[in-house]
Amino acid sequence: MIAPTMIGLGIFYLWPTLQTIYFSFTKWGAFGNHTWAGLDNYKRLFHDPETIEAFKNTIIFVVLSVPIGIAISIIVAVLLNQKIKGLTIYRTLYFLPVVTMPSAVAMVWRWLYNSNYGFINQFLSYFSIKGPQWITDPHLALYSVIIVAIWSSIGYNMVIILSGLQGIPKLYYEAATIDGAGALLKFFKITLPMLSPVLFFVTIMSLINAFQMFDLILMMIGSTNNAIGESQTLVYLFYHAAFVINDKGYGAAIAVVLLIIILIITAIQFKLQKKWVHYE
Repeated sequence: MIAPTMIGLGIFYLWPTLQTIYFSFTKWGAFGNHTWAGLDNYKRLFHDPETIEAFKNTIIFVVLSVPIGIAISIIVAVLLNQKIKGLTIYRTLYFLPVVTMPSAVAMVWRWLYNSNYGFINQFLSYFSIKGPQWITDPHLALYSVIIVAIWSSIGYNMVIILSGLQGIPKLYYEAATIDGAGALLKFFKITLPMLSPVLFFVTIMSLINAFQMFDLILMMIGSTNNAIGESQTLVYLFYHAAFVINDKGYGAAIAVVLLIIILIITAIQFKLQKKWVHYE
């Protein structure tokens, strides 16, 4: 009964992973021919300034987008867990970016960020504020993409957190009310501890997605943008190496290093969950 799933995982996940690991030890020619290169790709990777810059950008992206995105998602989920008018409409609006194609999201935000006729700079001009070059300024482009990534992640995280909120028994809040606890005390003493399993799942998924950020960088910044060097992530660098300049061995090495980083961080999270995740 589980054979179809196992076969699918083997063909579409396990085999490509093993191929990528093998390719990371090879050097590719112009016509698809490759030879064994040993650890040359990894030595180059750890001494390549472009890769180091991409790693730094990836860390900045993860550190900023994940905690801010989760914090906003918790606030939105708590607000949408109340009995208010138009609740279904609000939930739909917040979830809409999740079912929208990333390319469409990137195109809309690229228009909003446009320095000449974009809505954001036009709005700022009403207050006599000259808007910046959101996606062409090397010092600002990455942070502009981070804002879009946070906005895009709120809907998915909100739904998961909202399901966790609705699973918390009302008895805890009623008992806390009898004891004279206020809204903030209830939130930090009841809601957050009871949400910890859900937050653990959301944190893992958010971290993995943040480390794999690619589509927004490609669609919003692009390879011809002067800001790409200061905003490209490891996955974008993998794409550029493997599919633009046809250096598949080096691209595979980047992918393997990224896989190892994600595995280590996920293992650390599972190790630390015993200190803050409560399943009772």
